[in-house]
Amino acid sequence: MLVSAIVLPMKTALLKRITVEPGKCGGRPCIRGMRIRVQDVLDMLSEGASNEEILRDFPDLASEDIQACLAYAARYFDHPVLTSA
Repeated sequence: MLVSAIVLPMKTALLKRITVEPGKCGGRPCIRGMRIRVQDVLDMLSEGASNEEILRDFPDLASEDIQACLAYAARYFDHPVLTSA
């Protein structure tokens, strides 16, 4: 119970780092209004890039931004998938 009381506010704060602006990056989710898309960070992570490598290549990012991308992806994919039996 205590863990969820701590995790939810932290996750909410992280998700505030993700912005969507109609005229920027085709309306895709970006990090803190920059032109760095959530998808780009997730792609780099999926290809094996470490947080340190990403932060070195994108000095305007913070480690919390990478966490925010993961939190956004987790929230985005948290829905039921209907299948036929």
